Amino acid sequence: MNYILFDGEYRDNLLPLTYTKPVADLRIGILTIREKWEKYLGFTTTTITEEYLSEKFPMVEMEQNIMINASVLPTPGLVAMINELKASEAIYKSGELIAFFSKENQEIDFETFHKYEYAEDLIQIKHSWDLFSFNGEALESDFDLITEGRESANIPDTVHCMNKDRIFLEEDVEIEIGVLNANKGAIYIGKHAQVMEGSMIRGPFAMGEHSVVKMGTKVYGPTTLGPKCKIGGEVNNAIFSGFCSKGHDGYLGNAVIGEWCNIGADSNNSNLKNNYANVKIWEYSAERFVDTGLQFCGLIMGDHSKCGINTMFNTGTVIGVSANIYGSNFPRNFIPSFSWGGAAGLTTYALSKAFETAELVIDRKHEDFTEEDKKIMKHIFDVSSKYRAK
Repeated sequence: MNYILFDGEYRDNLLPLTYTKPVADLRIGILTIREKWEKYLGFTTTTITEEYLSEKFPMVEMEQNIMINASVLPTPGLVAMINELKASEAIYKSGELIAFFSKENQEIDFETFHKYEYAEDLIQIKHSWDLFSFNGEALESDFDLITEGRESANIPDTVHCMNKDRIFLEEDVEIEIGVLNANKGAIYIGKHAQVMEGSMIRGPFAMGEHSVVKMGTKVYGPTTLGPKCKIGGEVNNAIFSGFCSKGHDGYLGNAVIGEWCNIGADSNNSNLKNNYANVKIWEYSAERFVDTGLQFCGLIMGDHSKCGINTMFNTGTVIGVSANIYGSNFPRNFIPSFSWGGAAGLTTYALSKAFETAELVIDRKHEDFTEEDKKIMKHIFDVSSKYRAK
């Protein structure tokens, strides 16, 4: 069977995070959504996404295909139900299309499909803030999926552990002195990761391969570091998607940070309004600020964005792709892609300069900035121009 993950109707709600990737490649818990599905299904997947992303993330269609809504996280029960699908059958949950069986070049008319209702609870990512809101549940599920039937690498006696059965270290983890508290949630540390001396980590927590927690860092779960990330200071309920750094003191909470981002030393974000009211946040699909229904909501930052030292972000700030923020006082709580500046004003960050910076940053992590990546960045630069001051 051929499995295809499609973006679905919430893709624009998830901007700026989905400017650079399909919904399936967002990280929540330990794994990306795609990685979760592939582990459950036992097969690789391809993607139906925006045309400008399709060169990097192509769709492969075969004679028989099962299409899966990428905003939905897999469960054993859902996967079992999907694998029982036959031609012209679909699965729904409370009116939402979850998955369907299609044949190559088939004209899809869901009025003719036999519909099944999925009765159990599911996690579905409909808004950017859902990623940190559901991160704890997703992390616990991923932990069980990844570690089932396996034994953790040895944890040195000098590391103080609580609820050690819910702590798992992959091979070649460097950790000598610190606190790992899994009483409130599992802790997973990936291959070749490093936890420096004096760090205190409270789960749920996960860090990907080659990531680093610097000396004296305080982490409150649910928090996730993707591969090749570096954090310091104080972090609470945040997702670092991958290849990004917050290497110094400062607070980050209730946040989602994209790939290739950098948070300058002593930078902080507010995650609670002074009047304790619900946080409103910019949503691209509505092109206005919307009520999140959350009392705690901090920062959403798109790929390749950065901020200088001592940057202060207000509650519910959204930053687009490849923005550079610096200066005193609070910048706007919606900063368009390819913006340069801060509270004193914003100018356009030239695409050529953005390319130069991206190449340098990506090369430092020993990864490649490809021609496909440049085309994607050029498209984002063009479509986001309407949000930048002329």
